[in-house]
Amino acid sequence: MAERQMQIGEVAERTDLSLRTIRHYEEVGLVTPSARSKGGFRLYNEADVERLMVVRRMKPLDFSLEEMRELLAATDALNAAEAPPGAELERLRERVESYHEVAQARCEKLRSQLLAAEDFARTLRHQLDGADHHPV
Repeated sequence: MAERQMQIGEVAERTDLSLRTIRHYEEVGLVTPSARSKGGFRLYNEADVERLMVVRRMKPLDFSLEEMRELLAATDALNAAEAPPGAELERLRERVESYHEVAQARCEKLRSQLLAAEDFARTLRHQLDGADHHPV
C-alpha cells in the first residue's frame, strides 16, 4: 500500500505552521518534501510531518537552525535502517542526550518565568481590585 502524501496546505494545518514557514524550513535544509506531484507541488508524508513537529517544538526553546539541523541529522542516523557502528552510535546517543538535557533545562527556566509572570499578573489584579474600593 502506497504511503499517504499530503500537499503543503494540509501539512500546514496539521502542524500549525504557515506555508511560508514550511517553505523556509525547506530552504534552510530542515525538511525536504518526500515527493513532488506531476504539477510540481510539494508532497509530504507522515515522517515529514513528524520532522516538522520536532522543529516546531524546538523553536520555543530557542534552538538555532544549526542546532535543529544537527539534532535532526543525529536522530536520522539513529533511526536509519542500518545502525551506525558502535562508537558512532554511542556518539550520536550522547549528542541526542545532550539536546534532551538542554531542552529539560530550558523547560524549567520557562516554568520559572511563567510562575513569575503569573505572580506579577496577580499583583496587578490585586492593585486593580484595591483601586476599585477607593472613591473617585
